[in-house]
Amino acid sequence: MNRLFGSKSTGPKPTLNSAISNTDTHIESLDVKLAKLTAELTTYQQRMSKMRDGPGKTALRQKALKILQRRKLIESQRDNLQQQSWNMEQASMMTDNLKNVMTTVDVMKDTNKTLRKQYGKVDIDKIERMQDEMQDLMEAGNEIQESLGRSYDVPEDVDEAELDAELEALGEEAEFESGLGMGMGAEKEGMPGFMVDEVPQFVDEPPEQGKVKEAAG
Repeated sequence: MNRLFGSKSTGPKPTLNSAISNTDTHIESLDVKLAKLTAELTTYQQRMSKMRDGPGKTALRQKALKILQRRKLIESQRDNLQQQSWNMEQASMMTDNLKNVMTTVDVMKDTNKTLRKQYGKVDIDKIERMQDEMQDLMEAGNEIQESLGRSYDVPEDVDEAELDAELEALGEEAEFESGLGMGMGAEKEGMPGFMVDEVPQFVDEPPEQGKVKEAAG
């Protein structure tokens, strides 16, 4: 049996990427052959364009025909290989996408297990009780602040009439002190207070300080 089909291969199995690489290499070698055949056909075409009809031109025509047949055969092989390479690339992309999907699913499963394990340790009732205790402590703190900020022996009720009377009294007191201060300042300069307070209406301009002093002297 081994003589007919060969022995079992013990080497590593070929991968899809290696198969794509080998196919692309084969396609490149066919492209080189096609370019060479196209160059030969161009040469024959140029030679035949300069020849007259006859045995020589017919012989060149037969050679060009054989080269054209070879080129068509190689082009057909290249097209088949390109289609195979494209199919393998699609299969490779689908395989990569499937691997990514499986990896995502595994990660989501592990994350779900971890979340269930972590949230399973959380006691919702304990959290609610802690929130209630915090609210009670905040209310107690506010009551303490209000108690410490309370004023002592300060009347809370003030009548508006009493306020107006107090403001009026303060205004009169300020006017009295202002008039008293002006009178004292004038007397220090040697002028009576009744001459400083106001100027008579029949005087066009107030007297100068020097003349008032001479009149007073």
